[in-house]
Amino acid sequence: MSDLGAGFGYLMKGQRWVAQHGRWFGFGLLPGLITLVVYAGALIGLGYGADDLVGWATPFADDWSSPWQGLLRTGLTALVFVFGLFLAVITFTAVTLLVGQPFYESLSEEVDRSEGGEVPESGLPLWQELWISARDSVRILLRVALYGIILFACGFIPVVGQTVVPAIGFCVSGYFLAEELTAVALQRRGMVLKDRLVLLRGRRLLVLGFGVPLVLSFLIPFVAVFLMPGAVAGATLLARDLVDPAPDPDPDPDPGPGTADSGDAPAPRAWSA
Repeated sequence: MSDLGAGFGYLMKGQRWVAQHGRWFGFGLLPGLITLVVYAGALIGLGYGADDLVGWATPFADDWSSPWQGLLRTGLTALVFVFGLFLAVITFTAVTLLVGQPFYESLSEEVDRSEGGEVPESGLPLWQELWISARDSVRILLRVALYGIILFACGFIPVVGQTVVPAIGFCVSGYFLAEELTAVALQRRGMVLKDRLVLLRGRRLLVLGFGVPLVLSFLIPFVAVFLMPGAVAGATLLARDLVDPAPDPDPDPDPGPGTADSGDAPAPRAWSA
C-alpha cells in the first residue's frame, strides 16, 4: 500500500519541479489553455442539451405519470453529463498532449536533464511523433470507452451504482490518465504502447496513487490547466524510476577474507518492491 503514497509523491515532486523552474511552467501552460477553451464550450453545450437528448432517447416515457417520468429522465440526464465529464477528464490529457507535443517533449527532456543521467531522444520527426501519439491515444480512448459503457450500465444498479461504480470510474480514469502522461517520457525511451501497459500493470497502486488524485483535482474548473506542466514533470520522474530503478545498496559489503565475524549471521539483503 506504500505505493499509493509513493505515486502521490511523484505528483507532488512534479509540481515542485515546475514551481522551481518558472519559465517551464509558463511554457507548459499554453497547450492546456487552448484545450480548456474547447472543452469548456463542449461541456456547456452538453449541459444545455443533455435533457433534450434524454427526452429524444426515451419516447416510451412520454405517457408516464409523475413522478416516474421526471425521475427517469432526470437520472438519465445526470448520467449523461457524468459520462461526458468522465470522457472529458480522460480525453483532455490526450488532446492536450497531442496539441502540446513539442512543448511537453521539451519539458520532459529538461526534467531528465536536471535529474542527471541519460536524456533519451526519440530521433523521430515531429509529424511521426504526432502520428504515434494520436494512434496510441485512440487505442487508449477505445479502452476507456469500453470501461465507460460498462460502468454506465452498472450505474443503474441500486446503491452499488451510486457508490462503488463512481469509485471504480475514478480509478479507471486515474490509471489511463497516468498512462497518457508517462507516455511522453516512455516514448522517448523507445517503449511502444503494449510495453508501457505491461510496465504500468506491474505497479498498479503506484500508478493509481499518481493518477487518481490528479483526476479528482481535474474536476475543479481550470485546475487541470495549471497542474498539467507539473503532471508531465512528475510523470517523467515516475517513468525514470520505473524504467531505471535505483540500485539497491548492499547493507553488508564483503570486507575481505579473514575479517568477517563468523559468529554473526549475515544481514538480510533489502529488496525494493
